[in-house]
Amino acid sequence: MVCVAFKSTKPGSPWRKWLSVKLPYTIVSLCSSFQALICIIWLSISPPFQDLDTDSYPGKIIIQCNEGSDIWFYSMLGYLGLLAAVSLVLAFMVRTLPDSFNEAKYITFSMLVFCSVWISMIPAYLSTRGKNMVAVEIFAVMASSAGLLGCVFFPKCFIILFKSEMNRKADLLGKREN
Repeated sequence: MVCVAFKSTKPGSPWRKWLSVKLPYTIVSLCSSFQALICIIWLSISPPFQDLDTDSYPGKIIIQCNEGSDIWFYSMLGYLGLLAAVSLVLAFMVRTLPDSFNEAKYITFSMLVFCSVWISMIPAYLSTRGKNMVAVEIFAVMASSAGLLGCVFFPKCFIILFKSEMNRKADLLGKREN
């Protein structure tokens, strides 16, 4: 929305028609509906089921989750990856806005951390078997969540707690008092 707002400031810009309150709601609704559609198709065609793994560890039976249809499972993950990549690109485009909108820099770095964690998780996930797969999934979820929270909210908390003189309306609007 910030990207559209700044692109529409030029006179005669075609971006002006996209500048409305409905745009974010429409984007979120369409993306979520498409994600729900992928999941509904996947779960109706070939839902996940319990699988007994007797080959990984001789003499032990490991109960694990079989994704059902690999095509729909990876379609769902691919769509989530596409949304994360689009978010990273948009945050990267908006990072050079004026200082009062410098939150985009933090969002860009947090999305970079998020994408890096999940890209590095793919080979680790595909090379593990049994109960270690769950540990890899949990680590990826926790690391990406910590990266998002740390990169977006810790700088704000630092300013609120330790640099309270920067947390004024005049500073946020770019007005300096002499």
